[in-house]
Amino acid sequence: MGPKSERVYSTICEWIAAGKYPPGSKIPSERTLAQDLEIGRTQLRQVLAKLVSEGVIEVHDRSSYRVPNHTVSVQAPTDLEPWQIHGERTLYDNRWVKLELVDVEPPGVERFEHHVVRLQHVAIAAVIDDQDRVLMLWRYRFVPKSFGWELPGGIVDAGESPSATALREVEEETGWRPDALEHVVTYQPMVGMVDSPHEIFVGNGATLVGEPTDLEEAGHVAWVPLADIPELMARGELMGSGTLVALLHVLASRTAKKSATGAA
Repeated sequence: MGPKSERVYSTICEWIAAGKYPPGSKIPSERTLAQDLEIGRTQLRQVLAKLVSEGVIEVHDRSSYRVPNHTVSVQAPTDLEPWQIHGERTLYDNRWVKLELVDVEPPGVERFEHHVVRLQHVAIAAVIDDQDRVLMLWRYRFVPKSFGWELPGGIVDAGESPSATALREVEEETGWRPDALEHVVTYQPMVGMVDSPHEIFVGNGATLVGEPTDLEEAGHVAWVPLADIPELMARGELMGSGTLVALLHVLASRTAKKSATGAA
């Protein structure tokens, strides 16, 4: 797609992400979109076709489009009690890691002190190009003493939004500037004892703006075919939970979209 099509693509994605068109709602007609976004109908249809293929919107009656309304059948129990927290004390604290003892009381169990490790807030990005390749780094990690493929990402600085962090980290570590990124999930990698929120972003397209500037974090930069990801995972060459969660999300989303398209 050209610059105008990319602009329209990003605008529609932003509208949906911001809730302008909530799940299940109908988006404007092609005629209205073409006028409002100042784009030709042929180019607009290419954008809409891409959004449909990615599962961002669904097509009905050939020219009517809606935001998917994904429903969940399972219901969460409502009769369980949370643990009670009576206090906490710090054993160790620096810029990178904080170790605490938290005084907790599970329902029906005598209270005790539980170790909690608090780490930094992290943002990670999977950037996909028009050839179904993902932007990755081949890096050495001294803790597991091995090389592996990772997605770019890093710590969310004070006063910085996670999305800004993801954009910044991709550019600093790879030299590529993403066209746009969409937040897909926030998760905790070791929820039983470690507090470290991980924000996962996914985007399509990027522009090469220079060489990596973060030399400590940089590795060998490559566009890795998504088709290779299952085998790289089986060989243990994908490092870090953020990389695995993001890529599994991308692969699962594509499988779901293909199934939906086949069913239609």
